Amino acid sequence: MSKSKSGKETPLMKQYNAIKAKHPGALLLFRVGDFYETFGEDAITASKVLDIVLTKRANGAASHIELAGFPHHSLDTYLPKLVRAGNRVAICDQLEDPKSVKGIVKRGVTELVTPGLSYNDQVLDTRKNNYLASIDFGKETHGIAFLDVSTGEFMCAEGSLSYIEKLLQSFAPSEVIFSKAARQIAEGTLKDDSITFYCEDWVYQFDYCYERMVGHFGTQNLKGFGVEELSQGIVAAGAILYYLEETEHKETQHVSSISRIAEEKYVWLDKFTIRNLELVFAQHDGGVPLINILDKTVTPMGSRMMKKWMVLPLKEKSLIEERLKVVEFFVEQRSLIEQITEELRHIGDLERLISKVVVGRANPREMNQIRRALKITLPIKELLKKQNNATLKRISDQLHPCTFLLEKIERELKEDAPMLVHQGGVIQDGVDSELDEYRGLANSGKDHLVGIQQREIERTGITSLKIAFNKVFGYYLEVTHAHKDKVPPEWIRKQTLVNAERYITQELKEYEEKILNAEERMVVLEQQLYQELVKEASNFVTEIQQNARVLGTLDALLSFAAVAISNNYVKPKISTTETLEIKDGRHPVIEKQLPPGEDYIPNDIYLDHNSQQIIIITGPNMAGKSALLRQTALIVLMAQMGSFVPASFARVGIIDKVFTRVGASDNLSKGESTFMVEMTETASILNNLSDRSLVLMDEIGRGTSTYDGISIAWSIVEYLHNNEQFKAKTLFATHYHELNQLTEDFPRVKNFNVSVKEVGNKVVFMRKLEKGGSEHSFGIHVAQMAGMPNPIVLRASEIMNHLEKDKAMKSKKKALSEVPKNNYQLNMFELDPKFADAKKLLDEIDINTISPVEALLKLNELKKKLE
Repeated sequence: MSKSKSGKETPLMKQYNAIKAKHPGALLLFRVGDFYETFGEDAITASKVLDIVLTKRANGAASHIELAGFPHHSLDTYLPKLVRAGNRVAICDQLEDPKSVKGIVKRGVTELVTPGLSYNDQVLDTRKNNYLASIDFGKETHGIAFLDVSTGEFMCAEGSLSYIEKLLQSFAPSEVIFSKAARQIAEGTLKDDSITFYCEDWVYQFDYCYERMVGHFGTQNLKGFGVEELSQGIVAAGAILYYLEETEHKETQHVSSISRIAEEKYVWLDKFTIRNLELVFAQHDGGVPLINILDKTVTPMGSRMMKKWMVLPLKEKSLIEERLKVVEFFVEQRSLIEQITEELRHIGDLERLISKVVVGRANPREMNQIRRALKITLPIKELLKKQNNATLKRISDQLHPCTFLLEKIERELKEDAPMLVHQGGVIQDGVDSELDEYRGLANSGKDHLVGIQQREIERTGITSLKIAFNKVFGYYLEVTHAHKDKVPPEWIRKQTLVNAERYITQELKEYEEKILNAEERMVVLEQQLYQELVKEASNFVTEIQQNARVLGTLDALLSFAAVAISNNYVKPKISTTETLEIKDGRHPVIEKQLPPGEDYIPNDIYLDHNSQQIIIITGPNMAGKSALLRQTALIVLMAQMGSFVPASFARVGIIDKVFTRVGASDNLSKGESTFMVEMTETASILNNLSDRSLVLMDEIGRGTSTYDGISIAWSIVEYLHNNEQFKAKTLFATHYHELNQLTEDFPRVKNFNVSVKEVGNKVVFMRKLEKGGSEHSFGIHVAQMAGMPNPIVLRASEIMNHLEKDKAMKSKKKALSEVPKNNYQLNMFELDPKFADAKKLLDEIDINTISPVEALLKLNELKKKLE
């Protein structure tokens, strides 16, 4: 703490400490003159994050405090770095003009920027939403709400803890808030993935939150939004409104409605499935998620819409088919795709721009971008209106021309307006007569000065006379010493230079005052007129938000069409039957990663409730079992998003839940092994089945002993087949060939294998699905391909050949006891004479210098010695 010599706090630090005490969890940027300063622990943090100099400020004999700062005009450069590092940043500004105040300037926090609440373009990713989430933890049911303050999108839902976890994974909020009492359960649910903040418990009370919600929306109740019955969802949403006010985000006119995330409308994807299928994020560095293949949108709104569709696939046939019909229409009218896409390219982030307008942060260039966006919307509206497609006609009707606002911006705002209003040249001529008058004075002032200069030259005969300006004494006349004696007596000398003298006159002083006053008034007037224009634009927030959503939807549908054309996708048939039929299905991501000239091997899949409910897929590792499982799920989800699919034909009986159990990583930090993770995820699937579920299981039971693994896998298949309530369609990939016997007892279980060809001692992966189970897994061949040392591969082959002589499960123990002993080991201990010769030969070889040809010759020699 900074103190004066008497040991007391300085007035500045007293003010700082008082403001800091109100925002203890935030890093405080304290405006002092032209700088934002940080003190104490904040300064240490800021200096590390921003890589700026940390100094110490001395106040008094033994007192000092750490200090780090940066110029106020660099706020947009440094603020994003602080927020991205996970800091909540309180911006404390001077609330008075220092020139007009005696003593300490009044200061206050004007905004508290948190990772989940920001309008700053450098903090936000234009192609992603920036959600703040709020969770109200209950006993069985929990509420959750999401707000993107930069777009005004506000949603809530409630459900089980697993549903909350799924939504968190889908929407990936930048920050999560909850009540102080729920810290323990929140930490268990959120792990270390999220930036969190807790509020006092009273904030999460239903009555308080309900009152805040109806107060915010100006309604009697919340029935009109469809959330009236979601008591915990309302609590979570109300807490967000409280948090907005606490963080000085008081302009919230653009948060004009709240919608329910209707669980019954969308396909259930648990958090494991979203991760395993790599829909939005890749699991590994260098991986490619599905979104990268499908997202060819050209507007930020379209990209954000696409991500929502990706994690919330539809399960209502009419809605899916509506999207598919539009995509089909675009695929058939290819020139239309280019035409509309070219227009959309120049729209910009209309959704975030109008939010900036509401909170008074839109600069003149951004207002001009809104003008351009509104202008571009008109031809798009007309173009869609002419199309022979009901959905496109409706989209056309939903686009507001906002004619009044467009004309007002065009009439009042200069097209080449600078970014900052105080730079001038923002408002058009002819908008305000007073502004035009001042402009005339300021602009004609220079001509008038030239006139004075010419007149005085002629009057005095001083040919080198110049009129110039500086901040110290304004406009002045400069005369070289050679003409000093010609200076009239009424000129007042102000400055003597080496080669000249500077003078002022009464006339210049009067004119200077007039010009400077005109420039000052001009800036003030332009700011007033610009603020009025921004205020007028904020009256169109609802219409422009709707335009942004509609254009985003159009952009996403155009992207689906463009991808379908370039990747040769087909329109899937959406069916209400339970049949899933895919012909020549391909993995949408893998096929795009293949080397040039290499084609993806397509495969067929057929699943239904009556004849082929469960397919057991055997085959070697690396043959493509996992890819086949994933591509089936991705084709189903793409179809239900409204996209064409990578196949020659697809009939998708609507799926309501997709479960995957593919690949697991140890969660050692939480004390869970691979097998534990695998069993937890499998249990989650079996406890949440439905009649229209699609279940994908890959190598279940591999994390434990062979007997345990086979037993668990066997019993899971039995359970899925014999479940009287739900006949979940299942693809079950396994390396346990014993499971092939299941088809003998269970009529809806069918065996398939991913074929391979043995050429000599080598294996060629055909990657084609064929009827019937495979005999062995070729694991030894895979080990050889991976570079396993040759002696290990040869020894493994010897053991396997012996074991395969007796395949019956009951004889396995006996077979294992009779595994031929490793002769190499025996010879080593018996010191066989042949071995002694071979050892001598091996000892003489220098592995580091021998060539491959020499190695083969030595190997042949060694073989002869051991015969």
